[in-house]
Amino acid sequence: MRKGFFAACLLAAASLSLPAGAKAPMRHEPVAQKVVNVSTHGNGPAHQRITLALDKAALVQLDADARDVLVSNPEIVDAVVRAPRRIFLLAMKTGQTNAFFFDAAGHQILSIDIRVERDVTDLGSMMHENFPASNIRVSAMNDNVVLAGTVASATESTRAQDLAASFAGDPKKVVNMIKIQANEQVMLKVRVSEMQRQVAKQFGIDLNAAINAWGVPIVASTSNPFSLLGRALSDASGAQVGPANCPLFAAGNQPAPSSTLCASGVLKALEEVGLVRTLAEPNLTAVSGETARFLAGGEFPVPSGRDNQGNVEISFKQFGVGLSFTPVVLSENRISLQIATEVSELTNTGAFTVQSGSIVNPTTGQVTTLPGLTIPALNVRRAQTTVELPSGGSFAIAGLLQHTTKQQLDEFPGLKDMPVLGALFRSRDFQNNETELVVLVSAYLVNPTSEKRLAAPTDSFVPPTDAETILLGRLNAVHGPDPNGLKSAGNTKVGFIVQ
Repeated sequence: MRKGFFAACLLAAASLSLPAGAKAPMRHEPVAQKVVNVSTHGNGPAHQRITLALDKAALVQLDADARDVLVSNPEIVDAVVRAPRRIFLLAMKTGQTNAFFFDAAGHQILSIDIRVERDVTDLGSMMHENFPASNIRVSAMNDNVVLAGTVASATESTRAQDLAASFAGDPKKVVNMIKIQANEQVMLKVRVSEMQRQVAKQFGIDLNAAINAWGVPIVASTSNPFSLLGRALSDASGAQVGPANCPLFAAGNQPAPSSTLCASGVLKALEEVGLVRTLAEPNLTAVSGETARFLAGGEFPVPSGRDNQGNVEISFKQFGVGLSFTPVVLSENRISLQIATEVSELTNTGAFTVQSGSIVNPTTGQVTTLPGLTIPALNVRRAQTTVELPSGGSFAIAGLLQHTTKQQLDEFPGLKDMPVLGALFRSRDFQNNETELVVLVSAYLVNPTSEKRLAAPTDSFVPPTDAETILLGRLNAVHGPDPNGLKSAGNTKVGFIVQ
């Protein structure tokens, strides 16, 4: 740099010393993008601070002759002296440096702090052309591009960031500080409804017959199983035909008459019908891009292992009505919503049973007897989807139907085919399960409100006096309307934007 500078100074001096009419050697003069006029007439050396665009030049014009220019980092900025009072500063690389100007006596007349950044003028023009309704400011910081200002939606912010990443050549060199004008808090109003209906029917006849034919007792009986359910719905139900006791021999160990017949039968017929209704209405609020979760249920222990002493190590599994959603505000009237809901319950179907056993401590050799245990299974109905809707819009997740029908006959071979009497030698086991799940979802852009405008279910509760409890049997006091005029959250009217 020093050699180049002195060569430029010699060239300038030679050009000044040429006689009139003589032509100096031709050299391309850099085109300055910025002109800095500096007055050196003052107390002490002058000081300036400038910012240069990468691969661009600035012209420094002085009102006094400068003989020497020193740049602290020539790799960032190069200085070209065209005349003692005209110096070009060339931006070579992003970064910071400074330059010092000296006169013929060696006195410092000027110092300039220089920062070289990427030129983002063209990028700013493209932002204005592609997003005319937004206010996006583009600036540079060293080799990075900084986006600031406001846009109407998250989509415009993402597109502006993609455009800046293409300009910078690396998405990591883009700093996005754009703010979205639309509300960024979304309230989700959800209603989870489920109906379950279980029907079980059983029909069977158990026969007991005994006959004493010429002194030879013959006994026959049937006990029809219900293998579908594994048991009778109720052992106490049914009807019996015939004597309760059927002795084959008379009292005193005397043989009964040569031909004695004794028969009895038990009719087992029962129908079981069950109905289950599940309803949850959670209201959740989340910032755009964040996830909110809700669970109305509980957790049950699940064994996960055993230690050296045979103690069971457990973890907990959630069940009940669960909900999670992640909103993204795209614009004032457009919300992208990713929602997942689940309804689960404990069931013995598919349960895992661990038999009892023993374990030996490898250190002490002690034998520990371990009891058996049963781990329940989960019956799960789950739905997950991503939709777009405006503020105040609703959608339904429906059609989640499950219909299971099972029927099984247990029959006695051969006798089951007898006309009419064949029904006495078979049993019927029938089971029907129906489930329907519907999820109704509404999304609203919301703003914070004051506490006095909110109400809780316990706000109007007043405990009764002893006299009201004993004499009137009341668990809460009866009073008139709330003087503050508070309403329950379920009775308020919801607009498109809740404040």
